[in-house]
Amino acid sequence: MEQYQIPASETRLEIKVLNSRFISTIGPAFSIRDAREFINRIKSEFKNATHNVPAFIIGHGSTQVEHCSDDGEPFGTAGKPVLSILQGSGLGDVSIVVTRYFGGTKLGKGGLVRAYSDATRSVLDILPRAIKIPSHTIQLILPYNYFDKIQKIIEIYKGKIINQEFTTDVTITFVLDVNNYDNLASEIQVITRDNYVIKIKDTKNEIIPV
Repeated sequence: MEQYQIPASETRLEIKVLNSRFISTIGPAFSIRDAREFINRIKSEFKNATHNVPAFIIGHGSTQVEHCSDDGEPFGTAGKPVLSILQGSGLGDVSIVVTRYFGGTKLGKGGLVRAYSDATRSVLDILPRAIKIPSHTIQLILPYNYFDKIQKIIEIYKGKIINQEFTTDVTITFVLDVNNYDNLASEIQVITRDNYVIKIKDTKNEIIPV
């Protein structure tokens, strides 16, 4: 499963082009529903704006879903440039609305493409990012005499221990990148000589700021 960058938080920036105001609001969205709710919220906030141009990318790579709209601007001058800049950013699970307040001077088609592209680049330049890492929550039960070695192995594979219980055996609960699971499980099998019980309790995405 692929790791990729996402927005760490919602971010906003305004630029001016020939007296028109371009306000870019960008944030994380983990589903099409999330993206549409984000877009509707920003449109409601700026309901008196001339245009609210949306775009989003849900997922990443070959499975990503994309959408954009010109929201009344001439065809191809707003939504497509915004989406194109997003596509080049390397981000997934991202939604953006570029709000425009018309300043009285027409920009022309080329000017609109440049303005919406610049507005998107500008907010991406200040956007804090995080990595979305698909992770297992794992419960591992093993005898005491293997505890120190296994704890070190978990650290080597960048697992994050969230709980330890010491009863008849040791129970370690930890979070691990799904891509590291098979190699870690193989090492545990060798070290303990099959004297262990391992269960994947949950699988979800860990969000880690970068």
